[in-house]
Amino acid sequence: MKNSQKKNWHILPKTSDGLIKQFPEYNQVVLQLLFNRGIIEKNKIEKFLGFDYEKDFYDSFLFIEMDGAVELVIKHIKEQNKIVIYGDYDADGVTSSVLLVETLKTLKAKVEAYIPNRVSEGYGLNKKAIDELKENGTKLIITVDNGIRSKEEIEYTKSLGMEVLVTDHHVAPEDKKDWPDCIIIDPIIKGEKYPYKYLAGVGVAFKLAKALISKSKLNKDDKNKLEDRILDLVAIGTVADCVSLSDENRILVKKGLEILNKTKRKGLIELMKTAKIPDDKEIDAWNIGFQIAPRINAAGRMDHANTAFELLITKNKEEAIALSKRLNEKNIDRQDTTKEITEYVDKKINKKDKIIISVCPKDLEGDAWNEGVIGLVAGRICQKYYRPTLVITRSPEGFKGSGRSIEEFNMMSAIEECSEFLDKFGGHAMACGFRVSEENVEKVKKKIKKIAEEKLKDIKLEPKIIIEKELDILEVNEDLIKDIEKFAPFGQENNQPIFLSSDVQIRDIMTMGVGGKHIKFRLNGFWALGFNMTEEWKDLRIGDKIDIAYYVEMNNFNGRSEVQLKIVDIKYEI
Repeated sequence: MKNSQKKNWHILPKTSDGLIKQFPEYNQVVLQLLFNRGIIEKNKIEKFLGFDYEKDFYDSFLFIEMDGAVELVIKHIKEQNKIVIYGDYDADGVTSSVLLVETLKTLKAKVEAYIPNRVSEGYGLNKKAIDELKENGTKLIITVDNGIRSKEEIEYTKSLGMEVLVTDHHVAPEDKKDWPDCIIIDPIIKGEKYPYKYLAGVGVAFKLAKALISKSKLNKDDKNKLEDRILDLVAIGTVADCVSLSDENRILVKKGLEILNKTKRKGLIELMKTAKIPDDKEIDAWNIGFQIAPRINAAGRMDHANTAFELLITKNKEEAIALSKRLNEKNIDRQDTTKEITEYVDKKINKKDKIIISVCPKDLEGDAWNEGVIGLVAGRICQKYYRPTLVITRSPEGFKGSGRSIEEFNMMSAIEECSEFLDKFGGHAMACGFRVSEENVEKVKKKIKKIAEEKLKDIKLEPKIIIEKELDILEVNEDLIKDIEKFAPFGQENNQPIFLSSDVQIRDIMTMGVGGKHIKFRLNGFWALGFNMTEEWKDLRIGDKIDIAYYVEMNNFNGRSEVQLKIVDIKYEI
């Protein structure tokens, strides 16, 4: 068989007969998907398939320092001191900033947001910004989606007479003496008892907001309305940051999507129009990940994240229209720039390396690579070759790098081992960012290559397609799709299921799109679509038999609704 994508198809083990006998009320596809996710106990199955937002949610005050955090914020609200939410320039940081500003304003706080410039200031707290905030009368800084590695900057902030509250979800320094000396709300720090460890930055900000709302003097209905109103932001930031969509994150996103689908937020309404999301379409996690979040992220990548912040917080329709158009233009620029750099990197890499490292050359015509997109470039190269990837560009401060990784290689752990050569770094197992001086670039490259060679020496690195279950093509119908929809929203650690059907006959073939770049095959009474794959599958003919890996979905068009497959990969005889 020819595998058009040269990917390894890995079919997950079949569910046990015991599970099938234990839960006869569920069909075998549902049980297989539950089994694949490790959800095999009655209470967990019931929670997953039909959660209760109030009952299944973890109490914010399970965070060890949440009581102290709430007392600190309330003190500054009562004293009418200026509070600044210090965010990050990505969608997670921007949504976190908007969420806390809106909540605190409703609670009568004197509050503003500060989001640093990616190029001139970089990630996290910096002394120049701290000086500016002090001069403007700030008394309390609340970090969102950053701060856990800002010990020095927080000491400096405190020396100027300001207080700091850190809310973050990133990995803390190994040694506790390197942690900031302030109240910290971060689910993954050592010793933290909060039961769910994978909240996005916006999830952590929401837990603080929820705790503050619970202690406010608002009546119960107003508390619920305020909490619901910000859940659209939680859904966007959580999906955008590609954190696990398991447990509490899944609940947050599911509830947040309900709010997003009836949002009155003018900026989001206009942004969805520019993204050409149909008015009658129910927004899902895919729309966030591929249409909404990239436009929000484009602000910080190509210019300044304040544009995205203003879009999400504005109550003025004309301003929302103008800002959404600007973000759409920035997103187009971002796509073009990413494509250009990716193509350059792709031509230069050695595909035999265990880790791909690309540094912006000194003799490059024009400016250095835009540091706002190097993480996207790393992600595309990593995905294409299934190798951990670092992309490093020149900046006014030396060099800045961004990395993306694979399951088998903990990127943050590797970067930590190189810390002696780095000026600043942060991230998690699958992604990282760092700053390094010119004289240390080669030292970092050499050391991390050595680490990768050791960690990955016995591992065959090839892209994998995880297939959840093999189906007879005759099993694909609308009822199956309804069962699969119970598992939404889909994302990290709860991926949209991929199925396999073997020896399926092609009954018709059509091309579509500009230049006929998309192809579709008529199978058993419905169409299977392959986007941008006409050239790859040009040898297939009517009557050929194929093995096909695919998603199942409903195609709703012109008032009609029908089953269709979205092709992931095809194998066929040559």
